[in-house]
Amino acid sequence: MRTGLRVAWVTLMSMLLSWATLSQAHEVRPAVADIIVGDTAAEVEMRLTLEPLVADMDLNGLADTDNSPAAADYDRLRALEPAALEALFREGWPGIASDITMTVGETQVTPELGEITISPEPDLELPRDATISFRIDLPEGDAPVVMGWASEYGPLVVRQGEGEGAYTAYLTQGAVTEPMPREGVAQVSAMAAFVDYLIIGFEHIIPKGLDHILFVLGLFFFSLAIRPLLIQVTTFTLAHTITLAMATLGVVTVPTSIVEPLIALSIVYIAVENVIGGSITWRRTAVIFAFGLLHGLGFASVLGDIGLDPARFISGLIAFNIGVEFGQLAVIAIAFVLIGIPFGKKPWYRAYIAVPASVAIGLVGAYWTIERVFF
Repeated sequence: MRTGLRVAWVTLMSMLLSWATLSQAHEVRPAVADIIVGDTAAEVEMRLTLEPLVADMDLNGLADTDNSPAAADYDRLRALEPAALEALFREGWPGIASDITMTVGETQVTPELGEITISPEPDLELPRDATISFRIDLPEGDAPVVMGWASEYGPLVVRQGEGEGAYTAYLTQGAVTEPMPREGVAQVSAMAAFVDYLIIGFEHIIPKGLDHILFVLGLFFFSLAIRPLLIQVTTFTLAHTITLAMATLGVVTVPTSIVEPLIALSIVYIAVENVIGGSITWRRTAVIFAFGLLHGLGFASVLGDIGLDPARFISGLIAFNIGVEFGQLAVIAIAFVLIGIPFGKKPWYRAYIAVPASVAIGLVGAYWTIERVFF
């Protein structure tokens, strides 16, 4: 096999094998904090994963804890009983609290830790959810509260208020919220909110949407011709947009225990059709549309975890969907640069790249299907 082809093939297989490994590992999810700012105190209830904080793991830009130098410490902590993990977290709280920004006016206030509830989830391959509560006493006056935390703790979602007019902030890189008043809620510009949800959508594909990435690559390896690729991507986009909106509105609710295995199975189906070959037909288009509906339900679970600002529901939904599309287009663009442009017109492209890559994608999808159904 020619040197250039060998390099391309080894690179592609390394990427696919890495993704298969990541499917078993520990996804980094944003912490979600609900804050109530009163006249004399601000109280926070936060849903998060405690192990990275206890292990002093840097989550900034990290998609999976297995990629961290502190992965072994994370796994050790993950295996602890809830009571033991809680004790370690309380012991490390003074240092953690110093990295949590709770500013009132010009004054930094140290939060006081309250209750901790840790899920007894026994599956060591899934992140373990915990809920902590903490509070700060507010000085006299009407100075608002600003909240955030250190960039190494990863993304943080802060929500103030409920229903119409609620405030939601998606914080990364150590950013902080808008000033949250003691009466009413913080205000954020429409453009800032739009950008926040666009980033969330993009990050759900790159780097976190490994199954969605493989599905898009399955569409790519079917044909490099613009028309088939455009038909497939447009059909997929239309379908997942429909269910994303319906699921976010609560019109459709399907358990993730059903959605996730079917998403993995959709990867297998697309890969098998790639191997069989042929032209774009109404049947493949219809199947892609059906699978797009499934992937839309998967996208909606992200917004369900984070929350969508009710005051900007439509714009937030549009921004998230645009972010998803940017992520998908980025995957296709990278595939074209690495594979399509240098090798796509070679006579051996399909036999030595497209078909083997589709087989590898199908095997990963099959593994995920079995894992999500039985484990």
